Amino acid sequence: MKQVISTEKAPSAIGPYSQAVATGSMVFTSGQLPIDPATGAFAEGGIAAQTRQSLTNVQKVLEAAGSGMDKVVKTTVFLSDMNNFAAMNEVYAEFFGEGGFPARSAVEVARLPKDALVEIEAVALL
Repeated sequence: MKQVISTEKAPSAIGPYSQAVATGSMVFTSGQLPIDPATGAFAEGGIAAQTRQSLTNVQKVLEAAGSGMDKVVKTTVFLSDMNNFAAMNEVYAEFFGEGGFPARSAVEVARLPKDALVEIEAVALL
């Protein structure tokens, strides 16, 4: 059985998908853009600010599911420019320092929705 996860503390889906889906002992988030749910705008300040907002959105969705960043087992980071990897990585480390880092893939893509610099998705334990 699956449970659709939704929270107003993260941006609403901009298409026909859920913020996350929980099933069994796992929760799968959709990719989270760096949109501030309070304003509907991207976080200002370049890749560091956008990474922080994307991960905050992941965190809020996981919390709505009854999980948290300490339970993340896998992330995928989509970057519009791999030259932003080091700056993204620095902020990313702040969110996953405790309990060990999750497995991760980081890839450069041709383009992200709304021309974001980063989008991040996660798989976590419940």
